Order: sequence, then C-alpha cells, then structure tokens
Amino acid sequence: MSTSAAMATVTATLQHLLSNVAPGATVTTQPPSLARNGESGEQLNIFLYSTHYDAAFRNSPLPAETRNGEHGYPPLPLVLKYLITSYGLNEDDISGQQLMGQAMSLLHDHPLLGRSDIIGITPDSNLHEQIERIRITPDTLSLDDMSKLWTTFQSAEYRLSTGYEASVVLIESTRTRRAPLPVLKRGEGDSGPDVVAAPASSLSGLRFPDQKPSAEIGDEVTIFGERLSRNDTKARFRHAQQPAPIDIELNAGAYDNELTLRLPALADDPEVGAKWPAGFYALSLVTERVDTPTWVSNSISMPLSPTVLSISPASAAAGDVSITLECLPQIRTGQRVALLFGDRTIEPDSITTPSDPAASTTIDFTVTNAIASATPYVLRLRVDGVDSIPVDFSGDAPQFADDQKVTIT
Repeated sequence: MSTSAAMATVTATLQHLLSNVAPGATVTTQPPSLARNGESGEQLNIFLYSTHYDAAFRNSPLPAETRNGEHGYPPLPLVLKYLITSYGLNEDDISGQQLMGQAMSLLHDHPLLGRSDIIGITPDSNLHEQIERIRITPDTLSLDDMSKLWTTFQSAEYRLSTGYEASVVLIESTRTRRAPLPVLKRGEGDSGPDVVAAPASSLSGLRFPDQKPSAEIGDEVTIFGERLSRNDTKARFRHAQQPAPIDIELNAGAYDNELTLRLPALADDPEVGAKWPAGFYALSLVTERVDTPTWVSNSISMPLSPTVLSISPASAAAGDVSITLECLPQIRTGQRVALLFGDRTIEPDSITTPSDPAASTTIDFTVTNAIASATPYVLRLRVDGVDSIPVDFSGDAPQFADDQKVTIT
C-alpha cells in the first residue's frame, strides 16, 4: 500500500505523462497565479486544488492487508481533484487550444496509471504496489464553479482549463495491526460448537396476581411465550445485587403457551427476605438434559416489589414529620431507596438492615412541611425503581390498605 508520498507521486506522474504532449511545451505544477511567471512559450499547468475521501474504502482494511481473525485499520482513501490549464505561444488562444486538445486526448487514451508509469517517479511512495490502480477521469466543472475557483487565484487571468479526478490513492495507516494467535481447539475436547435440533423457548411476557404491576414475595407468576416446556427446565432469576442466579421449579399453565411458578414466601423460608432483594430481575428458562448442551431462552424483566410491613406513626401533626418504615426484602448496600409521600419523593435519613437474615429493614424518613389533609396520604416505598403495592385485594374491589396510610392533621 502507498505511503504519504503517494499524493505527490500522482501529480509527478501526470506531469511526466503530459510532458510528451508537444515538443517544446513545458509542464508545471504551480498555482495558476504563479504558473506563467514571465513565460511566453507553450505551457500546461497541473494544479491539485482539492482532495476528497473515497467512502468505499474508508471503513474497512483491504483484504490483502489482513487475514481472517486479524484486526487492521482502513487506509486513508483519497480522490485528487486537478485543474489543468493550457497557455499558448505568446498568449495565442489557438495555440493554447491545440495544446489542451493534445493533453485531453492523451488522458482519454491513458485512463489508468500503470506500474510502469509510476515506478521511479518519486522515491519510497510504493504507489505502484497498491491493489487499486489510479484512474484518471474527467471532472466537469460548471461555469459558476470554474469562476469561483479562478477567483481564489487573485491576480491570475483566466485561461482555458479543465478538471480531472485521480482515484483512488490508498495511503496506509501507520497504526499497528493486531494478529492473535491461531486457535488450537474449538471448545472442550475440540468438539466445536454445540448444535441442537430445536430452538430454545421464547418468552414474551409475565402476569402477576390481581393484575398487579409487579410481583411480591410468595406470588404465583405466569410466564407467556412459545415452545414452553417444563421438562428438565427451570426458571432462572438474575439480580444485580445477587452474586449467583436463583433457580425455581416450573408448573404447567392453563394453556400450552403458559407456565407458572411460585416465588418463595415467608411461610416457606423465614430468610427469603435476605435472599430475594427488591428490584428488577432478568428471568429466563434454562433446559438441562443429559448429553445435551444447555438451552437458554431470551431474558425478560420481572419487577419484585418491596413489602411495607409497618408505618409509624399512623398520624402526625402538620410540619416536619419523622416516619419510620419496616420492610422486606431487606435493603442491601447500594440499592436506591425513596419514600413516595403524596406527589413528593423523600430520600431516607438512615437505613438499618440487621445481620439476622429473617429480620426486616428499618428506614427513617423526614417529611418537611407536611400539609394537613382530610384525606390520609398513601405511602409507597421505591427500591431500585420498583414501588411497593399499597393496595388491599382481599375485598370485592381493590382499595388502598389502611396500614399503608399516614394522616396529617
């Protein structure tokens, strides 16, 4: 691939080609404002006035530069835009037009720069070794574009000019490629990837009892999806605060696209509050069979709400009010906790989680400037973005539970 000298090599190669256009004509590579410089003979001037990126080569290394598994860097791909201007003998327009015709004819018949054209023009550019050959194509400039271009040359008088593009010049990146060691074996026993005959289960949603927005400890959860089977399959729960996943046995649902499971309750395990932190869990189904690779379904999010066991005091005078909650599951270090008091969000003053895994967490809050209201305030505890559910579902219709309220008088 080419080095940073490749741009100059293209210009020098065009100068060398055009030097054969007419005997006695000079070929220069200067800005048009300096090209004539007192000369009066026939002259062609090649001026590189712009460079553009070639999008086709910009985002990936060339195949010849890297092998499979290696990480290379794309080259700098440039499109060079040239302005070729002709000057006649003693500023004669007819002579200049003849010279321009000869130059355009040569470039028309020589649209590619070959290895023999480039080699030896400039040292150490390696342009002759790049995989893509340099193409010379006409670049039509409108009268407006041409006049704007010549205006930038200040004192230069306009002479017959035409535009050309040279592409693509690939300048090699100077960053070091990375080539990893070859692979000696593919998996355990060099067995390669595991292939199974059927796709894994696909989960689509969850349903909680009483149409609750989230699950609570002890709830039965219904899982919806496709290709669901509980044979040799468990539900796996992952939580950011839980170092190891938790597996639960599955039960058959009412329909083929349903499975159910029951979250452990305090009656089953007094320490469940320490094992199941509130917040969002990633739920997936894991199938493990003998002599068969493990199948894992997609993951869906399951919110687990904290349960407020007690609130004190149940009533208080208006002003600054101190409120203490007891809750399960236990609050762990790093969890985000807040009290929703009416339309206000209150940060905790202190959180006390005892070492006893069967005990509840105590949280203290201060509600500043609590306003008296004839209607009690319904409180909710938010842990890692999941709110407690302050609703009593035991009656004919759900209603806010009395033990989840505080009256401000």
